[in-house]
Amino acid sequence: MECQLDRTDKTYCPSLVAYKRRRTRVVNIGGVPVGGDYPIRVQSMTTVDTMDTLGSVEQCIRMIEAGCEYIRITAPSIKEAENLQNIKEELRKRGYNVPLIADIHFTPNAAEVAARIVEKVRVNPGNYADKKKFQVIEYDDASYQAELDRIRERFVPLVRICKEHGTAMRIGTNHGSLSDRILSRYGDTPLGMVESALEFIRICEDEGFYDIVISMKASNTQVMVQAYRLLVRKLDEEGLQPYPLHLGVTEAGEAEDGRIKSAVGIGTLLEDGLGDTVRVSLTEAPEAEAPVAQALIDRYTHRAEKAQPIKPICHNLIDPFQYRRRETVEVENLGGLNVPRVVADLSRLTDVKYADLKAVGHLYSMLLDKFNMNDLGADYIYTGDNPVTFMLPNGLKEIVNYTAWQQAEHQEDRHPLLTPEVYLSEASRHSKLNFILASVHDLTPGLMDALKKDNTAVLVLHTQNEHAMPELRKCFIRLMNNGVQTPCIVKREYGQLTPDQVQLYAATDVGGLLIDGLGDGILLSTELLPVQEKQDELQTIDTLNKLSFGILQAARTRMSKTEYISCPSCGRTLFDLQETTAMIRKRTDHLKGVKIGIMGCIVNGPGEMADADYGYVGVGKDKIALYRGQTVVKKSVPAERAVDELIELIREDNRWIEPVKLEEEV
Repeated sequence: MECQLDRTDKTYCPSLVAYKRRRTRVVNIGGVPVGGDYPIRVQSMTTVDTMDTLGSVEQCIRMIEAGCEYIRITAPSIKEAENLQNIKEELRKRGYNVPLIADIHFTPNAAEVAARIVEKVRVNPGNYADKKKFQVIEYDDASYQAELDRIRERFVPLVRICKEHGTAMRIGTNHGSLSDRILSRYGDTPLGMVESALEFIRICEDEGFYDIVISMKASNTQVMVQAYRLLVRKLDEEGLQPYPLHLGVTEAGEAEDGRIKSAVGIGTLLEDGLGDTVRVSLTEAPEAEAPVAQALIDRYTHRAEKAQPIKPICHNLIDPFQYRRRETVEVENLGGLNVPRVVADLSRLTDVKYADLKAVGHLYSMLLDKFNMNDLGADYIYTGDNPVTFMLPNGLKEIVNYTAWQQAEHQEDRHPLLTPEVYLSEASRHSKLNFILASVHDLTPGLMDALKKDNTAVLVLHTQNEHAMPELRKCFIRLMNNGVQTPCIVKREYGQLTPDQVQLYAATDVGGLLIDGLGDGILLSTELLPVQEKQDELQTIDTLNKLSFGILQAARTRMSKTEYISCPSCGRTLFDLQETTAMIRKRTDHLKGVKIGIMGCIVNGPGEMADADYGYVGVGKDKIALYRGQTVVKKSVPAERAVDELIELIREDNRWIEPVKLEEEV
């Protein structure tokens, strides 16, 4: 019999099965409260030089009209902090009362000026009182406490100013800018991120200051999600206040990659009721960020009343604070130590041709009469009742509905998709690989017993529940609790949504599972979409295939292309980030699995691109520093030569390959 999950050391959200927002303190920010029962808020950050008053004001207005409820502006020194007054006055003169947030990094004196002007200040514990030198220092308890005393002395004046002026504060930890002291004691871990913030929160509470919002940002979505969950747990354990959370994935990037990565991180937390403000960090104009954030938020406005009830979870075997992939048996190339596989849905194409496989990454050359597979080549195609009539290229396998499989020739060359009823009837099966389509309601003791005895079975898990990700997670937990190690493909289908919504929803639903180590494959189905002309169908298939690979990459479970960790720009940026990112992408996007950090200034430099293999960082006007990992190797490269020098650096490490243009179908 199943029961409600007990309060354990794994508890981090109100419920794993019902949509409930975490109840937090209400923090008033310039008349726009956050937390409690207030809506989840949207914010973004300006990219114009803070000393450009009119430019900043005009950009703020564009952001407000795009949906921003809070606007953050960088204040790297006292002069920028002082100019926030002029920006604020001009906005108020024009009738815009949006709360302003000063972004502070290395300069406590600028924070103390800004806190008297704006409605909120954001401080980064990793560099507010510490100078990062990437040194490992051994601390005993006494020396560590001495460092905490030094931080308190530096930080308390700001806390008292905020308290006096009614200014809120965001304590915003970034994974890439943890102090040497934190790294020395806790390592480069979610726990280190959480402890970095808690040090400052304890000081605030000692001073009786509670108007705090907290963030735990990282470019690595697994680290980001784990850190927020652990933060909630630690606040509860220490009896600290339940502060609102600001959600964001740092340096998410541009275009579809940035949106997918943001949805994987932010959406996963929103699914569990965590998050009170959202910022989507795209390497685009800031007004492009708010609609994406709002689209993520809107999905939860009526979630509770639309969701079908899910039975409570009695025993949760998933560790929410550390990635560990669910243990499965290996069935052909699924499960075990294999990367998650991509299944493309071609079931609505009644007459698949060689050329049609281009939509799933397999390109046919009539001239050479052979296929080439690109980095986004699907592993399986699902053809439903319409099996293909030709031999598939190596590396691509076919799944068909059971009846069609029974009637088809060459049964060994394709694999059946069975219902649980047919599977349990002991009907004929493929000798090596069989797929069973199942929902949470199908996972009966009888089915699970049969699966445990079958080394040819792979489940295709699906749901019609509006609360999709938690119900699919429930499937995995049920399998784990019953000792079933059958590999599972996650199937999701969406109706008449916009392409942007499909992108965000799929990234959330599947990405949230992958982050917890759940899922051995992904199948984004077209079955709920209106039937289209063949070329439109192929375009949809192509889009969903690329989306599947993008989700796997964003969740850090299968690296199939170059990853760009690029910051969203701000007033500190020393070059055009959008143009530069596009230029670097054009030259390097064939380097599968290589991670390149593109940072506009030293604040978002080696620390913020902690996961990158190589870094491109602005250090002055038209001057670039190039990094290998977190080590600078070229300090002041002229911008016009910097991309060539970056490529040369990759060559030196024997990681450069020349781009090869695959021959298209003639």
